[in-house]
Amino acid sequence: MGGIPHDHYEPKTSGEKWLDGRLPIIGLLYSTLMAPTPKNLNWMWIWGIVLTFTLAMQIVTGVVLVMHYTPHVDMAFSSVEHIMRNVNGGHMIRYFHMNGASLFFVAVYAHMFRSLFYGSYKAPREVTWIIGMLIFVLMMGTAFMGYVLPWGQMSFHGTAVITGLFGAIPLVGESLQTWLLGAGAVGQSALNRFFSLHYLMPFLISGLVIVHIWAFHTTGNNNPTGVEVRRGSKEEASKDTLPFWPYFVIKDLFALTIILAIFMAIVGFMPNYLGHPDNYIEANALATPAHIVPEWYFLPFYAILRAFDNTVWVVIFAEWISFGIIDAKFFGVLAMFGAIVVMALVPWLDTSSARSGRYRPMFKWWFGVLVLDFIILMWAGAMPAEGIYPIISLIGATYWFAYFLVILPLLGVIEKPMTPPATIEDDFNAHYAAKDDDTQPIVSPAE
Repeated sequence: MGGIPHDHYEPKTSGEKWLDGRLPIIGLLYSTLMAPTPKNLNWMWIWGIVLTFTLAMQIVTGVVLVMHYTPHVDMAFSSVEHIMRNVNGGHMIRYFHMNGASLFFVAVYAHMFRSLFYGSYKAPREVTWIIGMLIFVLMMGTAFMGYVLPWGQMSFHGTAVITGLFGAIPLVGESLQTWLLGAGAVGQSALNRFFSLHYLMPFLISGLVIVHIWAFHTTGNNNPTGVEVRRGSKEEASKDTLPFWPYFVIKDLFALTIILAIFMAIVGFMPNYLGHPDNYIEANALATPAHIVPEWYFLPFYAILRAFDNTVWVVIFAEWISFGIIDAKFFGVLAMFGAIVVMALVPWLDTSSARSGRYRPMFKWWFGVLVLDFIILMWAGAMPAEGIYPIISLIGATYWFAYFLVILPLLGVIEKPMTPPATIEDDFNAHYAAKDDDTQPIVSPAE
């Protein structure tokens, strides 16, 4: 693991030496499983294994579903019904895949907000953060294209709305939209494209996940204190770390078991709870649903997209200064993608010398509001674009950008952080070490 001193794999048998000299895969697995890991990681560090498991589950169930799915506008909807009714176990495979997407996004949002709170994006982990954001963007693209495949009402009209956003781009928008759809409107060409990309992109995500893991194994894992592992010697490093196996593997598997128990309860008793009723009606270009909404995990960014209409002063100003090139629709597109971009740039926007939010009293409040803001945007995105909901979306979108572009840079100047512990060992002992009658620390067996 980068510069942290630790034991390396030494092949013992002649077979191990032969393989290690030609393909050092055992050494790679050993380095991964025995990687020195900060011993004070809390339960917010369990989302990595949930994401890895869910990605594998989505690929396996997706491959099985493809065996029975027909990517044709006249047969796609009926082929999904065939999977549900006639394929042995088909309904459960589809429900695993469908609800697995939701589990994927629950885990990735928890993973991202944990990283934002504990400063896991700060030096030397900027590249790790950027790779994670690329994975997130690919996840969103994969999920959107997968939502098209059932060819229900919401799939069809949602695709028309989202792809129509590309048509708002000045000069090249119409050509870009036609290239994306393969035609002038949503139809067979679009279904072919999205089916192909939906099948391909999970494997691209898998590749990036490997690079992501490689990146944080190189720099070392962050921890709740933000204090780095001591790297002077193997003895010093061992005071701050434990091997990933068995300590954290068992902890992660325990957490995964609990999460999967909840997931199985949802799949077994309420599998359609997160689905939209209109998507169980076959696509009809002549009958538009009264209220088009994307899946719940897109809703915060969908709310930001809709928040900037032609009555908002910043949109009016942008249209005036650009001589009409940037209209309300294009501004909304810029805002939606910009909301992801500012999050990706957080390593350079956060100017605080402290890494972990645990030792930043002012930051805690602003970050808590950010989490609440994200939930409110999710709720507002599911509401009709009328009445008070656009105002709520606009306030939420304003705070989202203000947090990353104004509040974080200012906090680095005006906030006085608390002093973190000198070492990870000190933090571990403060939380987990008991004291006997002689006030001598009795460290847990895990140490």
